[in-house]
Amino acid sequence: MIDLYAMGSPNVVKIYIAREEMGLPYTVHPIDVFGEEQFKPEFLKLNLNAKVPVITDHDGPDGKPYTLFESGAILLYLAEKTGQFLPKDAIARFDAIQRMMVQMTLVGPMFGQYVHFMRFAPKGNDYALDRYRTQVRRVLATLEERLGVVPFLGGQSYSIANIATFPWRAESAPFSASPPKPTTPS
Repeated sequence: MIDLYAMGSPNVVKIYIAREEMGLPYTVHPIDVFGEEQFKPEFLKLNLNAKVPVITDHDGPDGKPYTLFESGAILLYLAEKTGQFLPKDAIARFDAIQRMMVQMTLVGPMFGQYVHFMRFAPKGNDYALDRYRTQVRRVLATLEERLGVVPFLGGQSYSIANIATFPWRAESAPFSASPPKPTTPS
């Protein structure tokens, strides 16, 4: 059994998807990050960085409980544990891992910043909104280009690269991959 400490953000949704796709039994422990539950001492024992998702696998390595945080590390762990969604062939494996890293280092941060400035920052952040909107569109264009040459982000098979990217891509559904129209400075 795996305990999942979570909320509904894209980084958590990818763990929900992986657990369902892999057929792993789990129990969800909701963490209200807007209510700052992630700063409570019992949660900080799981992750000093005070972020979700976190899992505790009660049948971890050597049959002992193992707690893990950071969505990319969790996806790699679950793929290794189950032997699913990560190719065995070295080149295919690293193609999938590198595409998952694109999600971790580019898709998530750019989309996350855009959503932050669009939904939560005070008005008057036109520069930030324009910058991250442009970055989101650029990233979407690279995803579309990749999927124009292979059936899945990681290559020939569905992998943790797709699982990692899907919730962020779904979050960006209103955006087009086409570049923004140039604006004339005033």
